[in-house]
Amino acid sequence: MYFYRIYNGMISVLIPTYNYDISILIQAVHKQLTANITDFEIIVLEDGSKKSINTDSHLTNTQVLIHKENIGRVSARQFLASKAKYDWLLFLDADVIPKKTSFIHDYLLQTKLGYDVIFGGFAYYKTKPKKNYVLRWKYGKTKEQVPAVIRNDNPYKVIISANYLIKKTVFETINANMKGKGYGYDNYFGALLKRHRIKVLHTDNEVYHLGIERSSDYLKKKEQAAETLIKLHRSNTITSHSNDLLSLYIKLKRYHLISLFSVLYKVLKPIMRFNLTSGYPIIEVLQFYKISYMCYASKK
Repeated sequence: MYFYRIYNGMISVLIPTYNYDISILIQAVHKQLTANITDFEIIVLEDGSKKSINTDSHLTNTQVLIHKENIGRVSARQFLASKAKYDWLLFLDADVIPKKTSFIHDYLLQTKLGYDVIFGGFAYYKTKPKKNYVLRWKYGKTKEQVPAVIRNDNPYKVIISANYLIKKTVFETINANMKGKGYGYDNYFGALLKRHRIKVLHTDNEVYHLGIERSSDYLKKKEQAAETLIKLHRSNTITSHSNDLLSLYIKLKRYHLISLFSVLYKVLKPIMRFNLTSGYPIIEVLQFYKISYMCYASKK
């Protein structure tokens, strides 16, 4: 039993899921919660799942809510937050698992440090996946599995919403500005945190990312995220930010290089995709793919 059993705070664990079995995740989190704290709840949202998901709803202080139609990541989190009754919200994606048995204990300790949002970080297993899945794994290990000491140097840059703790009042203020369905909204979330000068702390309290998608599917998500960035930029919705891709796009636009990079995307696309869907993808190629696609998409 952990020292923090005497903790008097309250926490709502919120997990949106779509066609993913999260029973192991719920069991692990529930076990840690009951060992550390008495006032907690776990709320799962089956967001338009096409099949029944085993969520172990018989566990204490755990409930499963169901949407027949998929409403997307942003709206799902907003809906879950509206149902939460406690002061701190712990958002977890369905395809993760805590790295440490002290995962909840560490988060509870950190709520006393005076921050509004705490990002625990992402981790990946060392074992290389099958060829068709290497890109997502390699990108994660290179760009997402970043030590907290580095993330804290620029706290609004590496924003991964798959594992973070946030004050409910802050979430309601920030997320009220977020509308839309699709990928790329973590960038906007980070920009909103920066704009509102929210006190952010990054810690080494990672979750393992289990849901490694096929490389071709991951490229589609990267394309969707680039399109989201373009939409947010054009509407002047995202201004103050720490996003390298958007900063580079703005610089290329300033020097009238968008058309050139758009042509480069069309010419080099087959070669880039061949590399990125292989068993030995080059992350620098992915970075060029993203910016050139962003230029290409902005011209459509």
